[in-house]
Amino acid sequence: MQEHDPVAEIEKVAFLDNRQAFGTMRFLCTVMMRLHLNLKPSFYDKEAGEKMKLEGRIVFIGDSITESGRWEDPEQIGDGYVRLIRDYLITTYPHRSFDVVNRGISGNRIPDLLARWERDVIDLQPDIVSISIGINDVWRQLDHPEKEQVYPDQFEQVYTQLAVQTKEKTKAQLIFMEPTIIGEDIRSEGNIKLKPYVEIVQKMAQRFQGILVPTHQAFLAYLQARSPYRLTTDGVHMNSIGNMLMARTWIGAVTRVK
Repeated sequence: MQEHDPVAEIEKVAFLDNRQAFGTMRFLCTVMMRLHLNLKPSFYDKEAGEKMKLEGRIVFIGDSITESGRWEDPEQIGDGYVRLIRDYLITTYPHRSFDVVNRGISGNRIPDLLARWERDVIDLQPDIVSISIGINDVWRQLDHPEKEQVYPDQFEQVYTQLAVQTKEKTKAQLIFMEPTIIGEDIRSEGNIKLKPYVEIVQKMAQRFQGILVPTHQAFLAYLQARSPYRLTTDGVHMNSIGNMLMARTWIGAVTRVK
């Protein structure tokens, strides 16, 4: 037996009553029936394809790429990727409460994060912690080789400490952002040296069941496309396009939005 379709039945009546108005009536009847049957999709879907619950206090911590003007901003959010993500979350989930905290500090390497982790992360008791670090750990090897350096073994050891402390002392979910690029040339010395640090971040995300944001891979893919538009002001610090690519990659990793 053919299944009864109330929408098709109303469309048929509309067509017989007034052929000239069929297109309009078909649209209106379909919309009304979908509303009546409660089958319409909701723009503000409660979950919206999230891979973790996006709500509450979200701490973004890292170096100058995260800081991005937060000291001059009355909201202390800055004008970089953190603001873009904050604004996306607010407009996508208007029924939720967000407390987005920017804890980026220019020049930081991973030992600097460890030194302030208790104050800038643990004491805040966040719901989500998003970590972006690694660029200066490599860049200092290039522009200040005379300094004490952070090589991959130490980078992994300290990163593990940060993750363990967060797991033990908070209920926060972890988001691990790959370090982006050092130079807008895939074959640059900085990007070659960056590779083991990127791999460590990937390992951290897997080990601590966090979400990996593949920012390094996204930036390499963009460079491979040979777009005439630059991502950075100096090979490291983001312009508006670079910030957009970081935010878009973060959103794509944490939700199912592509």
